Amino acid sequence: MSHRPVTALALLLAACSHRPAAVITLDAGPDALAEEPAARLEFRVQGRTVRVLTLGELTARVAPETVENFDGYYHRTKRFRALRLDRVLAEGFGGIVQEPLRTLQFVLRARDGYTVPISGERLLEAGAYLAVRDLDRPGWEPIGPQRANPGPAYLVWRESSQVDLETHPRPWQLAAIEVARFETVFPHTTPAGEPDGSTARRGYVIFTDLCIRCHAINREGGRVGPELNVPMNITEYRPEEQIRAYIRNPMTFRYGAMPPHPNLSEADLDGLLGYLRAMALRKHDPDARPDAGP
Repeated sequence: MSHRPVTALALLLAACSHRPAAVITLDAGPDALAEEPAARLEFRVQGRTVRVLTLGELTARVAPETVENFDGYYHRTKRFRALRLDRVLAEGFGGIVQEPLRTLQFVLRARDGYTVPISGERLLEAGAYLAVRDLDRPGWEPIGPQRANPGPAYLVWRESSQVDLETHPRPWQLAAIEVARFETVFPHTTPAGEPDGSTARRGYVIFTDLCIRCHAINREGGRVGPELNVPMNITEYRPEEQIRAYIRNPMTFRYGAMPPHPNLSEADLDGLLGYLRAMALRKHDPDARPDAGP
C-alpha cells in the first residue's frame, strides 16, 4: 500500500548498515547536461500549470553536482548527476508563489501515476536533489522487479539520515511538482463525520502516510496500485483477514510491486481496515457510468 517496491531488507539496510559519508562535487562543462534535456517538468499551483521547464533549461540555470549516497531501491551506494531541489523549486515557482515555499504543502506526481503528498519543510531539507543522470552506468539502471527506468528525473537524498524511503520518498519519472493542500487535492479521501481519535481516523493517517502514494480512494490518489473504494470497496469483496495478511506480506499471494509492511502493528492494521470500512459508506465515483448498477 505504500511506495513502489521498498522491501524489509531495504528498510533494514537503510536503518542499520554502515554507509560511506555522502559525497558532493560540482560538475562543469557541457558534460553536465541531462540524459534527456528535452524532458519537461511542470510546476503547478492548486492544479494549474504555472511554469514548464525542460531538464536542459534547468541544468543551464542550476549548477549540476555529483551526489553519492545509499539508495534504498538499489540497496547500495549510487552516484547521480543532480540539481539541488531548493534551487529547482526557486526556478519553477519564483515570482509566482509569494509565500515561503517551506511553509506550503506539495504533491509530487510521476509519469506512471505515483503521487506523493509532502510538506515543504521536508521537500526543502538540505540534501534533496533532482537526479538527471545515472553516473554508474550508461543510461539509467532499472529499479526493482518491474525493471523500471527512473529517468529522466528522480528525486534523491544526499545525507545518510535521509535514506528511509517512507520518511524521504524517492519518486522516479517525476513529471510535476504542485503546490497544493492535501485536503484540496484529495477531498473525497477523508472519512467525514468520523470523530477524532476513532479507528477510522487513525487509519486515515496511516493511509495518507503510506498508501495514497500508490492507491486511490474515490478516484483520488496514486494510480500505480488498484483503486480501493469504487465501484466496490475492497472490504466488500475480500475477507478482512485476507486483506490484513496481504498488507503484511503481499509476496505470499502474488509477485508484484506491492511491498511488505512488517512494521505495521495489529493496531495499525485495525486502523486501516476501519478506515476502509468507513469509506465504503462514503463513495464518490466521478467515473461511474450512468447505466451502472448500485
